[in-house]
Amino acid sequence: ATFLWNLLVLVTILRVKAFHRVPHNLVASTAVSDVLVAALVMPLSLVKELSAGRRWRLGRELCLVWVCFDVMCCTASIWNVTAIALDRYWSITRHLEYTLLTRRRISNIMIALTWALSAAISLAPLFGWGETYSPEQELCQVSQEPSYTIVSTGGAFYLPLCVVLFVYWKIYKEAKFRVGGRRSNAVVPLAKTAQVKEASHEPQMVFTARHAAITFQTDGETWREQKEKKAALMVGILIGVFVLCWIPFFITELISPLCSCNIPPVWKSIFLWLGYSNSFFNPLIYTAFNKNYNNAFKNLFVKQR
Repeated sequence: ATFLWNLLVLVTILRVKAFHRVPHNLVASTAVSDVLVAALVMPLSLVKELSAGRRWRLGRELCLVWVCFDVMCCTASIWNVTAIALDRYWSITRHLEYTLLTRRRISNIMIALTWALSAAISLAPLFGWGETYSPEQELCQVSQEPSYTIVSTGGAFYLPLCVVLFVYWKIYKEAKFRVGGRRSNAVVPLAKTAQVKEASHEPQMVFTARHAAITFQTDGETWREQKEKKAALMVGILIGVFVLCWIPFFITELISPLCSCNIPPVWKSIFLWLGYSNSFFNPLIYTAFNKNYNNAFKNLFVKQR
């Protein structure tokens, strides 16, 4: 399901020209990382789970490949979610200076940095920073070297976690400020307003004083405010699901090598697969808040007359 859903998102973005722009390139990058999680990581993880004693019987080379793709693709998925949150934050709070050209350049930089950082974290054990495979115990896992554990978990999860929480806090403050400012800045004669509202329920034009200038604003939410509120809700749900899926795994991943805690293997497996499930929820969330995706999906399967 994870593979097919993310593949559907990728095909839609490739086929629909309207999606060949920001922020859909960030969505495409997220879908690529999630497709790779489903195609390259989950099957080998499932083979390991179903083997007796969760032992690795596929050899050293395949172990190294699996661990590298596991770390790289999951890290890229996490940082792509962070990039989407940052893009939404800048488009809401700096929509005047955050032009299409600037947005495209910044999004491309974020995508490049996401994959470069993910590759650096995943390939570090291949150059001697800890060991991932033990032939005697038939064990294949991410390097348990304490220094690598701190750097990898910090770069793959705790740093992006701080970024997304800060971003959503700023979006929430900006939303409250705008609602408060819109209510306090409206200058409308009360008697006339009452008469107009009795006559019609349509949004009426009112004067707004802002920075010593007079501008027109509708008495109600504008199209931009509705769009920003929807974007803020999408970011909130995306961040909430991301945190719930990954935080149990990364807490145990950080604690286990540092304190030599004996966490039952079944709980490690549950936390790992809960993290993998984030790759399934990502496309569901950001397509559910975009009607264009729903229409594009229908066009893929319904023959046009």
